[in-house]
Amino acid sequence: MTVSPPHSAEPVTPASLAAMKAGGQPIACLTAYEASFARLMDRAMTDLILVGDSLGTVVQGHDSTVPVAVDDIVYHCRCVKRGIERAFLMADMPLAGLGSHAQALHNARRIMREGGAAMVKIETDENGIGTIRMLHENSVPVCAHIGLLPQKEYHRGRLTMRGKTPEAAAALLQHARQCVAHGAGLLLVEYIAFELARRITREVPVPVIGIGSGPHCDGQILVMHDIIGASKQRPKFAHDFLHDARSLEEAFGAYVAAVKAGRFPAHEGC
Repeated sequence: MTVSPPHSAEPVTPASLAAMKAGGQPIACLTAYEASFARLMDRAMTDLILVGDSLGTVVQGHDSTVPVAVDDIVYHCRCVKRGIERAFLMADMPLAGLGSHAQALHNARRIMREGGAAMVKIETDENGIGTIRMLHENSVPVCAHIGLLPQKEYHRGRLTMRGKTPEAAAALLQHARQCVAHGAGLLLVEYIAFELARRITREVPVPVIGIGSGPHCDGQILVMHDIIGASKQRPKFAHDFLHDARSLEEAFGAYVAAVKAGRFPAHEGC
């Protein structure tokens, strides 16, 4: 049976996430959408739980995350909040929640006040810096999601790794720096070149969480369904942790332990 790594039972906060980065302790993150699974993740000592707009594909059955509404995020956030005691709770701003700065602020506040999230994640390219700055100035903790942006890429079909050319890598590095300079307290980098992820992680002062971006980030996140074999199509960088486990809680614990020990993701083929 997999034994969860030792952790403090104290609730995870932005300060403790920063301390984990400073101390070189990997941060284990997963998505959740309801209380029961969130409770198992919390008991398995998952550090951060994201109520992702991935619920559009894995829960609602859509072909993309685009149809997800702010009301959906608020509802699922409430459910997850009831299941956790320790994990840091973050929630996606769905594409439908963006628009004017006033709309983005209103919806971010709903996600926090009604949903109970401690931070709002926003998919952002260079045009989204103003939104990050505005939310930060209005006391909304923000995670900037950079690299592959599913909300913008759903219509393009094949999803390709970002930052592979020197020019693209330089632009993404500069964007990461700008996000942090304008108030992002966390970065999530999706499907970017491994060496670029390493450099961003080294150069920005906030925790960097990776998905499909190699082993050099401060932490890792996966969609829950991808680690329990329930996805319609598991991405190549994920792993089915339920295959060798006897329960869901053991699978979540195995994932957390693998991230903490540096066994996941592997240096090659993750």
